[in-house]
Amino acid sequence: MTFVTLAVAAVFAVIGAAAERLASVWPPDEASRRPPGPRTVVLAALSGASGAAIAAISTLPWWATAMYLVLLALMVLLAATDLEQRRLPHIVLDPLIVLALLFVPFNPAVAPIDAILGATAAVAFLGALALVIRGGLAVGDLYLVAPIGLMLGWPAIFTALFAAAFLAAGTSLVLLASRRVGMRSYIPFGPFLVAGAVIALVLGNGALAVVR
Repeated sequence: MTFVTLAVAAVFAVIGAAAERLASVWPPDEASRRPPGPRTVVLAALSGASGAAIAAISTLPWWATAMYLVLLALMVLLAATDLEQRRLPHIVLDPLIVLALLFVPFNPAVAPIDAILGATAAVAFLGALALVIRGGLAVGDLYLVAPIGLMLGWPAIFTALFAAAFLAAGTSLVLLASRRVGMRSYIPFGPFLVAGAVIALVLGNGALAVVR
């Protein structure tokens, strides 16, 4: 493991812990103000591992890898907030969408047409799913999946979506079996979308390689 990978791991561990702490106090209207706990450690560990994996596996130019890491940092903050407060605030979502759009013409890993197709397909698929599973998905999830589609492109976005669905289903079954939630409980999907995006980037065949 290189020094750069270790440095990225450390930075993202701090970002994960800071995001969890921020989510406990902001936005303030529904803040729980929980003290640090196991969730803080888990988010720090997962964030650090995700950042390190992307840095280690990427064969993109440094600036393109850095852009993916910046987008990941924003998604970590969104995942922590959704997990804590069941919301994806636009003050973080909007910069994520804008940065992902600005990156499209320059991204050496995804052709612009594939990026647009990925975002369109992701929003359409999740939107159709939301009509079928009423109450299972929020509008914020549709906003979040758009920049993920731009980052991954077509057809890699479906790797992220299916990974997110499997993770969400497995987590729901565990929580139901342990009686931590009920059949009508709302489980935020945003963190699973972020996890699915990381899985698609790390395990996808050449997802972080130059293609054009």
